[in-house]
Amino acid sequence: MDKKQLTELKLQATRCRLNVLRMVRAGGHGHIGGAFSAMEIVTALYFYKMNVDPQNPRMPDRDRFILSAGHKCLAQYAALAEKGFFPKEVLDTYGSLGSHIPGHPDMHKLPGVEANTGALGHGLSIANGMALSLRLDGKPSKVYVVMGDGELAEGSNWEAAAAAAHHKINNLVAFVDFNGLQISGRVQDVMNMTPIADHFKAFGWDTVEIDGNDMAQVVDVLDRAPLSDKPLMVVAHTVKAKGLSFGENDVAFHFWNANEEQLAQAERELSELAASYEKELKGE
Repeated sequence: MDKKQLTELKLQATRCRLNVLRMVRAGGHGHIGGAFSAMEIVTALYFYKMNVDPQNPRMPDRDRFILSAGHKCLAQYAALAEKGFFPKEVLDTYGSLGSHIPGHPDMHKLPGVEANTGALGHGLSIANGMALSLRLDGKPSKVYVVMGDGELAEGSNWEAAAAAAHHKINNLVAFVDFNGLQISGRVQDVMNMTPIADHFKAFGWDTVEIDGNDMAQVVDVLDRAPLSDKPLMVVAHTVKAKGLSFGENDVAFHFWNANEEQLAQAERELSELAASYEKELKGE
């Protein structure tokens, strides 16, 4: 990928972060920490790698995206809106009764959402089933799943990991958003599941570790997948609330009750960053 394409993706990620702030402004709060830490992954999937069509969101040959860590849904909503799956005005309904963008993804309310998630530990199992079905149907599609590091304490993840390796589901690519923090503190203190890559390798997966906030590294691993006849686990080392200057790597921003001063600062900083990418693309 050339420098211009990378800059375009970084711009998209910044616009998606601004969409997240738009939802936080509407609802007054939200799980911004994980939404921001996973944004490069989500952006690269929707705007670079996945075969999806906003005008035909149920097309049979589409790639599938499962957000296992459903509380990070602001990242997915932001990308879906930016991609054109629904009007951006819907973002302003976040936190309202009857909204199509609730606190966890709902496939019955929003086009582009493949599964209801949020009860942690189930996304990988759902992805297994989808990937096996696609393979049985002879379709070239892939299934991508984003998991949280905190949810790895759920045992159902490891049943799914064993099944995926046993069945050699190599049209499955999983990311762990390894930002090191969860709602009650540091992941290593709450339930230490490291070394994550070694655990999945022991189950029979191919594993890669990357800087998950480095767009070039995210794109590279997506271009290389699959590595073999095994499923691929990407351990993405990220920063909680990446892009929120005053909230990065701070557990207090797992769930953010925003005030006007902080929101205005975040909107200003990200708008300036987006403008700098736009200038770069114009050669200014």
